[in-house]
Amino acid sequence: MQLTIDCSDPQRMVAFWAEALGYVPEPPPGGHATWRAYWAAVGVPEEELPAGAGDVPESIIDPAGRGPRVWFQEVPEPKVAKNRWHFDLKVGGGRDVPLDVRAQRVKATVERLVKAGATVLRIKDEPDMGLYAAAMQDPEGNEFDVV
Repeated sequence: MQLTIDCSDPQRMVAFWAEALGYVPEPPPGGHATWRAYWAAVGVPEEELPAGAGDVPESIIDPAGRGPRVWFQEVPEPKVAKNRWHFDLKVGGGRDVPLDVRAQRVKATVERLVKAGATVLRIKDEPDMGLYAAAMQDPEGNEFDVV
């Protein structure tokens, strides 16, 4: 399985989401210096590759091999509406972990991701519900939650 995310700057998205998910940029298949060189070797016509495509990794992978590959596909049009899907980064540890500990874990992750280029949309601080979470946006405006 692969998750494909349309974007305008794959290199920026690779750097951000590798940081956010604990993934790594996917190296090109063995024997090829770049993905572009690999695509050329398997017969992808040059006219199908935008300038710079494949010169740097445009996908990320889970180094443990458990999660899906994520490919950031460059598209010409900008994002114009709210996501119909989003990531939930579950860093708190679940309801068995005390709320104050979960909140600290969420805050630390939010701080790290803001430094990596994310924006905080809102903080959900609802102790009566046992909830502390953050709604955020990645560098291209895609929404995600840190829980």
